[in-house]
Formats: sequence, C-alpha cells, structure tokens
Amino acid sequence: MTLTPHAPPGLAPWAWERPEVREALRARDVGALLRAVQKYSGASQSRIAGAVGMTQARVSEIIHGRREVGRLDVYERIADGLDMPDDARHLLGLAAARDRRDGGAAVDLATFPEVVCVYEAQAAAREEIQRHARTAAELDVLAVRGLGLIGLNDSVLRTHLVRDGVRVRVLLLDPEAPALAQRAAEIGESAESLASGIRLAESRLRELAGVCDVAVYRYGMLPTWRIIRADDVMFVGAFDAGWEGHQSATYKVVATPHGPLFRGHRRMFEAMVTGAQRTV
Repeated sequence: MTLTPHAPPGLAPWAWERPEVREALRARDVGALLRAVQKYSGASQSRIAGAVGMTQARVSEIIHGRREVGRLDVYERIADGLDMPDDARHLLGLAAARDRRDGGAAVDLATFPEVVCVYEAQAAAREEIQRHARTAAELDVLAVRGLGLIGLNDSVLRTHLVRDGVRVRVLLLDPEAPALAQRAAEIGESAESLASGIRLAESRLRELAGVCDVAVYRYGMLPTWRIIRADDVMFVGAFDAGWEGHQSATYKVVATPHGPLFRGHRRMFEAMVTGAQRTV
C-alpha cells in the first residue's frame, strides 16, 4: 500500500511539556504518546498515520494497546512525523534533529539510544552543557581540579549556578592522595601545582555556598571519568595519560528506561560520594 505523507499534527510546544507526554516518552510508550497527540492536537488516526508513515489500522492497534513499538527506526519515523522537539527526542532516547541535520563536531549515534551525540572535545559541547545546566535542579560534577568547569568566573558552569533551587555536588581529586602524583606526572605538571589548583577550586566553590546548595568532596582514586550530570542528561569524557579531561571526546548520554550507561555512571558517582571526604 502506498502511504500519502501528511503534515505533522501540529502539537503545540506546551503540549510536549505535559507530564503524561513526558512520561510516555521516557517509557517509550508509543500508544500513550499517540493518545496524547490526539488529545492535544485533535488529529485523527488517519492524519497521524499519514504523518508517521503507517496505516490507519496500525496506528489504531498501537493506540488501543494491541501492538507495541520496539524498533529504533520506527521511533525515528514517529519523531520525525510528529515534528518532535529535541528535548522530547532526548526523552525518547533519540539524537537531536538539529544534530542529525548539521553534522560537524556532533556525530549522530541514533543507533545507540542512550548516546545522542559525541563531541570532539568539551569545547564543542560547551553551549549544550550550559543549556542543560542553567535549568537543572541537580548538577553533579566529577573532575580532577574543576577550575575550567566550575571554579573560575569564566568556567563552563559557574555563572549558571548563581540561582535558587539547584543542588550541586562536586567530586575533586584529593590533593593529598597518592594518585595525585601519578596524575601530575601523566600530564607533565608538578604535584604541587596540581594540588594547589584543586585547593583553589575548593576555595572558589566555597564562595558559592551562599547562593546555592553546594557540596564538595575529595576522592582518592586515579582519575578515569569526567562527568557533568544535569538532571537526566550526562556529559561524559575520560582522563588518560595522553590528555586532560577537557581534551577528551565528550559523550552526551540521556537517561532511558533500560540503558546501562547513564545508570552505571550515576551509580559510580553515588558510590564515590559515599566514600569521599566532604570539604565544603
């Protein structure tokens, strides 16, 4: 059967923010999503079917729970057909539409639902990190000294924390841990210089205590992961003998119902906090 394309049902921006719509996206419950599209746009099953490239009978089966959707290419077709905004696509575990169009430093990894973008370095992800940080209720940071992320006035995150309602937790390398000397040698820096930078970052973060809920901890293991978590979105890089964390490729990872990457890194962060020494 040849399907005639239809224009998107025209769901208003506010409708994508409705709690039941966002829950349907997180759960990948396409039946609930299409019922919400009908409710908030008034679109018929036929119009939805034409927009997403399905038959009306198939859409009816999905809406009434007689058929489920589990294939990534079908999720993509539905997202495109409904003209889904990028934050909704992320909840569904898909790459942002603009990243899929523009290419460049952001690589489309739509076949990996949790990883929605890969940036060549932190600098390429800066604006996207800040976009999520400026409205996040929770912000977790795992770094070595964190000056470029959160300690300095022109750092990636600092200006976005001067507001009420945000909880910030920062894990920094213990300047007295044996791992510090190894990390300093890896990057060609003296242990004294690296330790001083960490203490400076702690001092600068202490200044934020009056404007946001901030907690700083010291960990003692050799740095491996560099993490920025803003609610349900995480930016992950890595430390290695050959580069600093900000030079690493940066992976944008979103929380999905069954994905291990977001959950695994968050679980690791919580375990590190439990065993760390709080300094601020």
